[in-house]
Amino acid sequence: MSEQRRGFLFGLSAFVVWGLFPLYWKLLDDTGAVELLAHRIFWSMVTIAGLVAVRRRFPQLKAVWADPVRRWWLVLAAVLITFNWGTFIWGVTNGHVVETSLGYFVTPLFTVMLGVIVLSERLRPAQWTALGIAGVAVLALAIDYGRPPWIALILTASFGTYGLAKKKAGAPAIEGMAIETAVVAPVALGVIVALALRGDGTVVAHGWWYTALVMVSGSVTALPLLLFGAAATRISLITLGMLQYITPVMQFAFGVLLYHEAMPPMRWAGFALVWLALVVLTWDGLAHRRRRLALAASASAA
Repeated sequence: MSEQRRGFLFGLSAFVVWGLFPLYWKLLDDTGAVELLAHRIFWSMVTIAGLVAVRRRFPQLKAVWADPVRRWWLVLAAVLITFNWGTFIWGVTNGHVVETSLGYFVTPLFTVMLGVIVLSERLRPAQWTALGIAGVAVLALAIDYGRPPWIALILTASFGTYGLAKKKAGAPAIEGMAIETAVVAPVALGVIVALALRGDGTVVAHGWWYTALVMVSGSVTALPLLLFGAAATRISLITLGMLQYITPVMQFAFGVLLYHEAMPPMRWAGFALVWLALVVLTWDGLAHRRRRLALAASASAA
């Protein structure tokens, strides 16, 4: 099997696993989002620590931590991904799976906007058009919900900014995640202990299988990240970008078809506008890539 084909399968697997997350967290909705988040962080730290030990990555981990620029970007990334994980868990366990999917549909558009605001990038007309359509979509959804779609907006902003922080840190996947989880794990452990001492901890109150499900949240979190990292080194960003839509499509389907969340006409219209904006953005990206390849070929021939 070629490296490119392996990369495609790694990427496909990563986004399918992320798409299945609502099914996993729904199994644990007898526990509050804060307690679940604390356990997810703690067991993720345990899982990644095991990977660092098995793969003998301590020297690389120490080198990343010793670099102050990388370290502080990863600290910021840790805070952002904590907000993202907590919001996603709360949304899924409280019956807002469709709105969580909206957050990941909008993320590519937010990333483009972030490039303008933070990196002073210049947008092409089609990209401005996509952002304008997305703005109208958010307004339509706010009218439908009777409030801004806060769950989707927090997921979008936290994950989009997390991507920027990770890009700035430039750390390998395992070392980066090891530092991120280590930064917030003491707080997570404190929450778990405090809830247990107060008698409010619920994870061990629902049987051994429920406790085991919570404990594997670290592996469930780490697996798609490792698959994604393996894919990113083998396939183009265009292919990776196209694959990323698998996750919100699956989550949207679960919310509508499996959990029967309400989708009144205005909400359908809002989602349709988001999908239209993504079509425009994707078409422009592919067209821009073709133009660049044609120019490069012409320059090479000359």
